[in-house]
Amino acid sequence: MNQGYSRNEHLKMKRRIDRLFENGTWVGKYPLQMVYYIDFELENKQAGVSVSKKKFKRAVDRNRIKRLLRECYRLHKEELSKVISPPVCLMLIYTGREILTFKELEEKYLTLLKKILPPEEKLS
Repeated sequence: MNQGYSRNEHLKMKRRIDRLFENGTWVGKYPLQMVYYIDFELENKQAGVSVSKKKFKRAVDRNRIKRLLRECYRLHKEELSKVISPPVCLMLIYTGREILTFKELEEKYLTLLKKILPPEEKLS
């Protein structure tokens, strides 16, 4: 599977983002929250990341966390495809107050994906 994060995978359209927050399903595992919405108008997945300006004043810190979140998404797209069917919009939201390492963030992300699955279909 392609492990890139191409431009057509970026969630950018305001209309789609609004629909995502209105109709989406929320899943959380501190310090991450994910909202996702199956959108049949899409051909493939679209993802966005968000970090609060209120909690991280410095843009350097926000950008680092966003970069780490995008990397988690990029590396684990295959696991996400097993959990949610392909035409999906999703937003990863970082709600913590401290910057985690990539390993810690990756563990939280994988735990978040496991929470989406029904109990009988847990990832191995």
